[in-house]
Amino acid sequence: MTNQPASAVRPGPLKRLGEVIQLAFFPTDFDATMKYWIETVGVGPFFVLNDVRLDDMKYKGQPTDATFTMAIGYWGDIQIELIKTDSDAPSLYSGEYAVRDRLHHVCVFVESIAEARAACAAVGAEIIVEGKVGPDGAVIYVDPGQGPGHVIEYLQPMAGSEGLFQMMKDAARDWDGSDPVRVLQ
Repeated sequence: MTNQPASAVRPGPLKRLGEVIQLAFFPTDFDATMKYWIETVGVGPFFVLNDVRLDDMKYKGQPTDATFTMAIGYWGDIQIELIKTDSDAPSLYSGEYAVRDRLHHVCVFVESIAEARAACAAVGAEIIVEGKVGPDGAVIYVDPGQGPGHVIEYLQPMAGSEGLFQMMKDAARDWDGSDPVRVLQ
């Protein structure tokens, strides 16, 4: 690739799927990391979802019943997601993909998970995790070839979730530091 003129290089198909909307971290100390993002960086409020479980979840092709907690806050238009595993079941948060205390993965919203699968297959990206999100959403986490720490999540959000994400973004826009951690039911 370095020997080719710049005009001969074509962008890969993954970027065409959408823009990165989230930076996700899997910290060793979930609470201390959330405190850092709130008190040092100023991201917040964080919205916590407990006992998250994907329907029909598979890890490396095998069914799994992994559960986790996630906290989402906004830094402008970018989601900051913090993840804590709640089970020992095989998942993206165990084994070789359990990258801690640095960027774990990025997320791209897609309109079609089938289109995301096709683009990933075209470049040989390995699907690490797949599952359903609600009645009509789906997600895949892929390793596009660089291994742990370079995972991309492609999320086809379930209907209605755009309102939830907009509520979080609106809460962050003029946040004054009050009620920094909010648990969603």
